[in-house]
Amino acid sequence: MKPSIPKGTRDFSSSEIAKRRFIFETIQEVFECYGFEPIETPSFENSSTLMGKYGEEGDRLIFKILNSGNYLQKVTDEALGKKDLNQITPKISEKALRYDLTVPFARYVVQHQNELVFPFKRYQIQPVWRADRPQKGRFREFYQCDADVVGSDSLWQEVEFVSLYDAVFSKLRLDGVAIRINNRKILTGIAELIGAEDKLIDFTVALDKLDKIGREGVLNEMRSKGLSEEALTELEPVFDLKGTNLEQLQAMESMLQDSETGMKGVEELRFVVEKLEELKLDSARLELDITLARGLNYYTGAIFEVQTDKMKLGSIGGGGRYDDLTGIFGLKGMSGIGISFGLDRIYMVLEELGLFGEDVVKKPKALFVNFGEKEALYALKAIQALRRDGVRAELYPSSAKMKKQMNYADKREIHFVVLAGEEEMNTGKFGVKNMRTGDQQNCNQEELMRLLGSKD
Repeated sequence: MKPSIPKGTRDFSSSEIAKRRFIFETIQEVFECYGFEPIETPSFENSSTLMGKYGEEGDRLIFKILNSGNYLQKVTDEALGKKDLNQITPKISEKALRYDLTVPFARYVVQHQNELVFPFKRYQIQPVWRADRPQKGRFREFYQCDADVVGSDSLWQEVEFVSLYDAVFSKLRLDGVAIRINNRKILTGIAELIGAEDKLIDFTVALDKLDKIGREGVLNEMRSKGLSEEALTELEPVFDLKGTNLEQLQAMESMLQDSETGMKGVEELRFVVEKLEELKLDSARLELDITLARGLNYYTGAIFEVQTDKMKLGSIGGGGRYDDLTGIFGLKGMSGIGISFGLDRIYMVLEELGLFGEDVVKKPKALFVNFGEKEALYALKAIQALRRDGVRAELYPSSAKMKKQMNYADKREIHFVVLAGEEEMNTGKFGVKNMRTGDQQNCNQEELMRLLGSKD
């Protein structure tokens, strides 16, 4: 049998893991600098926890886990004959792999509400799974890096999250990042304006596909969902908004003056935009995008989507405010806001642009040649001392031919090869070869420690 892995999943080499870890650690450092604390939740949840939280399309992309044992025992022959998935699925699958980290987080908050201090600020870096069609930059198993605040409706949180995005991408030295922002209240106001309040979900789901299917594609999808030609004509000015962030807000203010909800959205966005213009971003830019929808049902206020000019592969981050996500689990009136980093896509961008420094992938510093049992023990005593000082050093596992051991060091890009044969043992010395320059020298253990402990 030819070995393989499921589509949409990947193996990672040691160098890939080192680069991914660099991204993790950079994001984690900024999270903690902004006052967020880590939590973890299980890889799978009760199906009832996840289903119905992501819209119809999201629900279809949730990986269901079959019940253990005879999972068909609760299913009638009649139901099987009709192939009624809505009736069958709850009886054969009670659990599912998590789709994102936000809904499990909401469940966590409700379960542990008496133990938490509000506003509660958490970050979470864990894998999620989606039964999506695999393509470049889109996987079925991938990591999310989330940060959320619950228990505060202050708009300063929106300001802080934009600043946090900027801080991370600045540390990663990734220029050309656009943090797109909108407000779901504005979208509600637009739906009211065009008489589509009863089709708000259909409206936002279609609008969310603008980048993928274009303006005409979005309009056609809205037609298929029952929006009238008159409504679509009234929608046209939204697609044509231009100017600075504040100029676009002014235009929306005029357009939505008869919608209380829409005006509230404009007011909230204006606060965020004005404060960030005063604070200034280091490398990213804030872009108002009235067509930004993010088709997840739980967003109620500000929504974010992060993209890079350097590569066309969709968003590398996103998030928004959810005023009552915990309400579905029985905890009402708990406003929250969160953002997520798309680790895998960020990795692809940094790799493509050559932004990983040489020191990201940490290679062994020294390989000690194995000449035999006595020599190996002599070498290991030195290796132990080096390791206590944090120097990455190892002994070749067998007394193979010198050529084989040197080739091993070369292929693994090990900086130094240390020779400790009978002659070196008798003199208390070590022969050291720099594999990058070809230079060789003899030194005692103290000199060896200094040489290998250096950063060269």
